Amino acid sequence: MKLLIVVHHRLELWNVPAWFGARLGDEFPQLRVVQRNSYEGIEEHLRDAEIIFTISLRPEQFAVARKLRWIHAPTAAVHQLLFPELVDSEVVLTNSTEVHGPVVAEHVMALIFALAKKIPQAALLQQKRVWGQEAMWKERPGLREITGATLGLIGLGSIGRRVARMAYASGMRVIGVREHVEKGRPEGVEAVFPPSALDEVLKQSDYVVVAAPLMEATHGLINAARLAVMKPDACLINVGRGPQVDDAALAEALRTRRIAAAALDVFEKEPLPADSPLWGAENLLITPHTAGLTDKLWPRHYERFSENLRRYLAGQPLRFVVNKQKGY
Repeated sequence: MKLLIVVHHRLELWNVPAWFGARLGDEFPQLRVVQRNSYEGIEEHLRDAEIIFTISLRPEQFAVARKLRWIHAPTAAVHQLLFPELVDSEVVLTNSTEVHGPVVAEHVMALIFALAKKIPQAALLQQKRVWGQEAMWKERPGLREITGATLGLIGLGSIGRRVARMAYASGMRVIGVREHVEKGRPEGVEAVFPPSALDEVLKQSDYVVVAAPLMEATHGLINAARLAVMKPDACLINVGRGPQVDDAALAEALRTRRIAAAALDVFEKEPLPADSPLWGAENLLITPHTAGLTDKLWPRHYERFSENLRRYLAGQPLRFVVNKQKGY
């Protein structure tokens, strides 16, 4: 049985370290593990691979992989793999949502605190050697406590559930939106609303966090109309996917102070183009898709993937299986 590991990314951290495949080979001697950091000439390895660990696979490459039974993506988002041939096949697709959940949730909380305490403004004043206590207090909305504030979570998956627990522990009131309301309220969540009631969540929330999967229903989810529903002193945070927020509408809402502030970690185009109006928004905190970066990334990947690999070899149901029709 052959396991093919192939990942090529411009950021070094996202590339699979050499020890990963070597350790799998030692732990699972019944497997033939092939690890590559380039897609060049990959077709010869695809032909007899039963399991593929990858972030990208084109339809023509998928057509070559006649023995393929399972694809594992070391990402939470898998929209890049959901082409018709794969969706309609019997190949199982799993993702790494549980790998990224803990660190992204920490990032969300850091952004909430940064916006509430005006940390970006303080950093700018520091660079100018300005003692800005009075200016920071007078600028509306002023410095705030998050205790008692309402957090609206769009998406209650791995990230959303962890954010809910952390926010609740910090004294926030947490409400959420999820597709399947019948799944109930996760720990720390006061109320759960269906997607049709999103506007009600936006009206109540002091902080809105987008942490939903990217699919047709969530593409352009936060547009001008939705921004108009939010409180004037509310803040928007996006750690989901860039296309879920209308960049132009958000830039205008920030410029006119329709909402107080925003923090974005993901963008429709990455890297964010130099001519994007978002760069000039004084009330916007930009982090360059760093929410999921951590020195624990690959040990955590190994733990989750090796657990699923043991299940696969034992003929047991896999964890973190993606519903290919729904996209998550």
